[in-house]
Amino acid sequence: MYEACLKRLLEPLGVYDLSPRSVSGAELCALGLGLDAAAGRLDRAEREGLAATAEDEGLRRREALFARRPAAFTPETRRAAIAALMGIDGDSLTPGAIDSAIRGCGIRARAIEMGGQKLRVIFPETAGEPPEFGQIQKIILDILPCHLEVEFYFRYLTWAECERAGHTWAAVEEHTWESFQLAVPPED
Repeated sequence: MYEACLKRLLEPLGVYDLSPRSVSGAELCALGLGLDAAAGRLDRAEREGLAATAEDEGLRRREALFARRPAAFTPETRRAAIAALMGIDGDSLTPGAIDSAIRGCGIRARAIEMGGQKLRVIFPETAGEPPEFGQIQKIILDILPCHLEVEFYFRYLTWAECERAGHTWAAVEEHTWESFQLAVPPED
């Protein structure tokens, strides 16, 4: 890339032999390769230096600043989680801000104020305990202020939902107890 640029700059002078076999051409090729390598390193440094564009090292270095790694795996969700964690400050104690921080960390959960100093964390669209709940619980408890009582709420099939769906014993024979209690109807 830079070799061609350097040749275009020198061509109008008509003084240099810019063919690949000439000394000048070989020198421009070497300079171009060096400039290409430097430009590549600068591009990578710029990309990894900004949280909004980081893909690898920049994300790892930012995640190392926190007590726990966010529960996110793709570069996009990791960027969102880092932005959410970096946005937590002294004004982040409202239920809306807490809810936003939890969801921003890549955790599919919602925080609901229960009155007083109690907060309920629910996992919408997830039946039962979410995968990797141990890590998720630690992250949520790190985010939430320590003076709040936190209740984790997991969704299981209720008997009332069984009655509304018209389940019969014959219809549920195909399930194990574990699969039956996770057969939660879709949320409206």
